[in-house]
Amino acid sequence: MSELRETTYLEAIRDAMAEEMRRDDRVFILGEDIGVYGGAFKITEGFLQEFGADRVIDTPISEAAIVGAAIGAAHMGLRPIAEMQFIDFIAPAFDMIVNFAAKSRYRTGIGAGLVIRGPCGGGSRSGPFHSQNVESYFVNVAGLKMVAPATARDAKGLLTAAIRDPDPVLYFEHKYLYRRVKEMLPIEEEIVVPLGVARTHRAGSDLTIVTYGGMLYKTAEAAELIAGEDGAEVEVIDLRSLRPLDTDAIVASVRKTGRLLIVHEASEFGGFAGEITAQVSEHAFEWLDAPIRRVAALNTPVPYAAALEDYYLPQVDDIAAAARWLLAY
Repeated sequence: MSELRETTYLEAIRDAMAEEMRRDDRVFILGEDIGVYGGAFKITEGFLQEFGADRVIDTPISEAAIVGAAIGAAHMGLRPIAEMQFIDFIAPAFDMIVNFAAKSRYRTGIGAGLVIRGPCGGGSRSGPFHSQNVESYFVNVAGLKMVAPATARDAKGLLTAAIRDPDPVLYFEHKYLYRRVKEMLPIEEEIVVPLGVARTHRAGSDLTIVTYGGMLYKTAEAAELIAGEDGAEVEVIDLRSLRPLDTDAIVASVRKTGRLLIVHEASEFGGFAGEITAQVSEHAFEWLDAPIRRVAALNTPVPYAAALEDYYLPQVDDIAAAARWLLAY
């Protein structure tokens, strides 16, 4: 067995990219300030020195150009990783992602094997332009894959799988987890987590809570709180991948527990919970003993002030209250 090392969520992302760049010389990275500066969060620190300017490319401030160049490189057989300095800035690249990358295989028979990654999410007092969760902007687009890791192991394993995937993958990394989440990971052993496979974070028999990304930890804390106070056992499903969606895992859990709560950090209206609700309604409606409920952020931009951001974001008490309502139904 390989030696283990305590690895942060941020380091896991760094390790995945570095290992794939060493393994496959087709892999390169491009984005704003990723070379000389080492990235806004220092994820790519040292990459320029190790891999050189041909594979660590500092770009102009143009997300459309970054993704457009990455698509072209992918068509030529390379494996680009395009960094959005904050995932909010993916908006200028929307046309390139939706109308070119996502439709590449259908249109030409050639997949656009690229990864578009960037820090998402709130909780760090970064305001409305650096705290968004954009998964619902893209989930309706055929041809895109989307992942949102919550653990250090999944951060590494999902990114490794995404880099090797022959089609475009959006990789949402929650910046609140960067240095807070740590895990003992093998130094030399390869970690690959298949896309489209959910993980049972906590087993239970009374209620299913489905979540992903940064909300996993608040959800798990709420589940433990309920178990300690009420004795109910809550099953927590960490989706890991949003598309492909592991509907089978969700349905199997709901058929066991009869109750479903969905938790995500993005705003409630039009959020990803709607698709999960539809899937369960179609495939497990007769097993439900209570209405499906969701806990999500308020339908406003992300506030900057600490007290307002805390009110805006789902908290442990909000999740626990919704869970208790379902358990008592």
